[in-house]
Amino acid sequence: MKGMMRYDLMETIRNTNEWMGASARAMASYPVWGLVPHPMFKLMSAWGRVTERSFARMVIKPDWGIRSIPCEDGRDHLVNIETVIDKPFGSLIHFNVSGREPMKRRILLVAPMSGHYATLLRSTVASLLPDADVYVTDWHNARDIPVSEGKFDIEDYTLYLVEFMKHLGPDINVIAVCQPAPLTLAATAYLAEEEPAAQPRTLTLIGGPIDPDAAATEVTDFGRRVTMGQLEHMVIQRVGFKYKGAGRMVYPGLMQLASFISMNMDKHSAAFQEKIVNESKGTGSEHDHHNRFYDEYLAVMDMTAEFYLSTVERVFKGLEIAQNKFSINGKAVDIGKITNVAVKTVEGSNDDISAPGQCVAALRLCTGLPESKKAQHLEPGAGHYGIFAGSSWRNNIRPLVLDFIDEHANDKPLKAEPKAEAPAEAPKADAKVTPLKSVS
Repeated sequence: MKGMMRYDLMETIRNTNEWMGASARAMASYPVWGLVPHPMFKLMSAWGRVTERSFARMVIKPDWGIRSIPCEDGRDHLVNIETVIDKPFGSLIHFNVSGREPMKRRILLVAPMSGHYATLLRSTVASLLPDADVYVTDWHNARDIPVSEGKFDIEDYTLYLVEFMKHLGPDINVIAVCQPAPLTLAATAYLAEEEPAAQPRTLTLIGGPIDPDAAATEVTDFGRRVTMGQLEHMVIQRVGFKYKGAGRMVYPGLMQLASFISMNMDKHSAAFQEKIVNESKGTGSEHDHHNRFYDEYLAVMDMTAEFYLSTVERVFKGLEIAQNKFSINGKAVDIGKITNVAVKTVEGSNDDISAPGQCVAALRLCTGLPESKKAQHLEPGAGHYGIFAGSSWRNNIRPLVLDFIDEHANDKPLKAEPKAEAPAEAPKADAKVTPLKSVS
């Protein structure tokens, strides 16, 4: 009950701030204040609009907003989002472009589950759609998942990826962004041993913590300083009474958002001050850069407690992926078993989340892969966001990733080998063979 009270207290604070913003906006917008030539009322109204919008966005799942794309035939084609596989904790969705011929490139974009929705990759998807058939992992908000659905940790996450890859077939090209990079690598290794014919054709890992110890960041330092007991006590709560997942243990999205903002408090404060001033002057707009960025940035989702804690304990503290010691349901996953999947890593030189060196460690772990199927790229001057959604991605990284996919497009996937049946044991010479009796 204590955890639920804390969770509901955070939601109450958020709701109160949204109400205060709405009240200030409404009160300061009355026409009568136009008779008073004082900028205070315009500033109050602007503060109210920005505050109301910001706190309301924290509990709203953003829309993908990709309505149509231009194609080679010179026409704009409508984009329909279809659910291919729907599971309790995440879905596989397909961006179906109406009236377009089947594309040679098929891409599975593995979105991070680290506080934000998969829509964080909106611009990444939009940039890939004209040149490829795109599928995305759409993770669900833990607060909306009933306790009866059970647990969801990093092993379950990995098995979800295995199922998605198997469904899409061996001609799929997987791109994993940030947090899922180590688990996507593990899922590929799992398939390499369990069902080689279902492995993807290529695997591109972008800014992921394959080996967090390869280069220190504020994220990895925090993981070392805090014990698992302290972490569970500080950040884990039970979902409150307002949502379907009432009682589920989670790492709340609002708490994650507070940590995100605290990392760059000065930058965010300046951005909101500038926005309020612009609104008071009448120069702000609904779809300006500030609103487009913060509508997505402020929209956060809860993660299951077991997923968050097992990620910290096994990926960051235990270094199970980095040391090739990861296991699923007690079965060891050997990354060295990957022998037929082309692997590329992408890093940004200014990445302060997954610093250079953390992601490229994947190539070292792929001991069974020939050098001709390995590639790496370090983008000069690029930060964490820029390597998958910013100008660095659009201008430099995206073309390189598509070239990498095309380079290995003709690689022959492994064929499934039928399991040989054990030969029947011949009866011994001195043994009596009893004929079968018919059963009436």
